[in-house]
Amino acid sequence: MKNCPHETLPVADHRSWIKVAKHLSSLLFHCARNICLLLMAVTTLLYTTPGLAITLDDGDYAYMPDGSTLGLLYVQHVESRGLYSKGKKVSDDVKLSTDVQMLRYVRYVDWREYAFVPQFLLPMGSARAGGDWSDFGVTNGVGDLLLVLPFHFIKDPTGREAFAITAWGWLPTGDYDKNNELNPFAENRWKFAMQAGRQWKVNDEISLELVADVRFHGDNDEYGPNNATLKQKPLWELQGHGRYYLTPRTFVGAMVSHVRGGATEVDGIELDDSQDLTKVKFTIGHAISPSMQLMGSLGRDISIRNGVKEELRFNLRLLKLFN
Repeated sequence: MKNCPHETLPVADHRSWIKVAKHLSSLLFHCARNICLLLMAVTTLLYTTPGLAITLDDGDYAYMPDGSTLGLLYVQHVESRGLYSKGKKVSDDVKLSTDVQMLRYVRYVDWREYAFVPQFLLPMGSARAGGDWSDFGVTNGVGDLLLVLPFHFIKDPTGREAFAITAWGWLPTGDYDKNNELNPFAENRWKFAMQAGRQWKVNDEISLELVADVRFHGDNDEYGPNNATLKQKPLWELQGHGRYYLTPRTFVGAMVSHVRGGATEVDGIELDDSQDLTKVKFTIGHAISPSMQLMGSLGRDISIRNGVKEELRFNLRLLKLFN
C-alpha cells in the first residue's frame, strides 16, 4: 500500500523542520533577552552617573582660613561592566565607559565662631556604551550645575579637626535628551541632599573622617520619548575615610562607602530597583607647592544590587589655592 504524502515525511524533511525550529527558538530567545536588557537599562542608568555622586575625597571637610579661595579641576575615567538585578548578574556583556571633567570653585567665609563655604561644581564629559548596550552609542554633554554650602562648627587652623553640615543642590541645567536612553550627566530634575561630616586628628600622622548623607529627588516629567514621570525615593550614603601622612606634604588614604535606597517608579509603576552598593577607594595626595596639591585615586564597586558594576574608577584632582 502506498503511503499518503501527509502520513509520513522523508528523513530530510524532518531535519529541515528541526533546523527551522532551532533557528526560531534561538531568534526568540535573543529577542526576549535583548528586550529584557533594554528594559533593565532604562531603570538602571540612574546608577551609572559617574560625575554626580557625592562621595567625598579625603580631607574635603578640612577648614581653611577666612578668605581662602580654591579652584579645582577633576579628571575621571570609569570602566563599568556587568548588569545586575536584585543582586544577580543578568548580563556579563553590558559595558559603559565614561570620561568626566569637572570644575569646582570654593570660597571660605568666617562668620563669628563659625564658617560657611559656598561652592559650585560643573561636570562635563562623554559616555560610551558597548556590548549589549552598543545601540546606545556615545553621549557627550554638560552636566547639571551643583551648588554646595557647608557650614562649619569647628575652625581648626591646622585643618585636621572639622565638623560641618552641608546642603547640596542640583539644578536641571545640563544637556538632557528624553529621546536618548543614555543621559549620564543631566537628569531633568531638581535634587537636594543634606550631609554631615566629622573629621578627627588621631595623631600627627593619622586622620579619620565619617560622613553621612541623604538625597531627595524631584520628579522628571520628561522621562523617555513618551514623557513619562519618573519618581525616586531618598538615597542614603555612609562613608568612612582614613588618612596616613607619610610626610607633612604627602599622604595616603582609604575609603569605604555604602549606599542604600533610591527605588524608582515610572508613571506610578514601582520598579523594585533600590540600591545596595558598597565601594572602596584608595588615594595618594601630594602638595606640589604651598598653594597647589595633586591627588589621585583608584576605586571600584565591591558589591551592587542593581545597575552596572564599576570595575575601575580613576580620579585625578588638581587643587589651586589663590589666596
